[in-house]
Amino acid sequence: MYRELLQTPMEKRDSLFKERLLAPFKEKFDRQHITFDEHVPFNVMTVIGMMHKLPQSLKSSDITLIDQLDQKFWKDIQDAFDKAIETFEAANITPKVSTYTLTALLGDEQLPMMQINENYSGDGGIPGYILLSIVPNAYTLNRISSAVAHECNHNIRYQFIEWGKGPLKEMIVSEGLAENFAEKLYGTANLGPWVTKHDMSILNDLIKPKLKAHLDIDNMFEAMPYLYGDEITEMQQGKPVGLPYAAGYMCGYYLVKYYLKKTGISIEAATLKTADEILAAASDFWQEITR
Repeated sequence: MYRELLQTPMEKRDSLFKERLLAPFKEKFDRQHITFDEHVPFNVMTVIGMMHKLPQSLKSSDITLIDQLDQKFWKDIQDAFDKAIETFEAANITPKVSTYTLTALLGDEQLPMMQINENYSGDGGIPGYILLSIVPNAYTLNRISSAVAHECNHNIRYQFIEWGKGPLKEMIVSEGLAENFAEKLYGTANLGPWVTKHDMSILNDLIKPKLKAHLDIDNMFEAMPYLYGDEITEMQQGKPVGLPYAAGYMCGYYLVKYYLKKTGISIEAATLKTADEILAAASDFWQEITR
């Protein structure tokens, strides 16, 4: 698709991109209240443009990146997807969705949202749909399988658990489950920067107390700054809350790890637990010093 876009006149690129790459995800975008109407300022291309190379910005020099989205790249994605689904099935968890739409979009390393995530990311919260974002290089290509596992965990969870209005506790727990699942399949070395960027003193002294005090937030828009941290919040023109990058992700990862150790429950079974169940069983996590 990207090779074809390079050969397409500028005035036709956006429509081709939307038709071929984004239209298969229309149900996902509709559920996220993201319109395809180009006359609405906040539309699907606006969202894609926050992290990715837009069709009209593609240059012939980008072929060196495009060429890295090769057969091995797609095989790694397919293998990781199959492995994730089979891991749940082996734990007697049968997904409700049988057909999945998945692709990877070319990230723009000049964009702050891409840079802060170390040039790879994913979106798998709507059952049946997974979007990966990547600036291909040795580091990100090595982590694409872990990213697939992370997003598959979200995808399975929300086939069984209701998202609601997007409460903070659900966001924290779901990200912790996803990254613990990815770690099980691909090891600690492939944990994402959203977990590894800060040391334990920041988690214990800043992140945990502040998140614990705001666990009653019950809507996504108020919760997002606590999940993503100030840098991403400011990139999205939001109001900072005094937390570092991906604070909720890091906290969720250690919260779920604490829960798994305390209860002995598998990560697959935990994925189908509600946030309230996990928080109740791990209530003393907030007072413990995480090491």
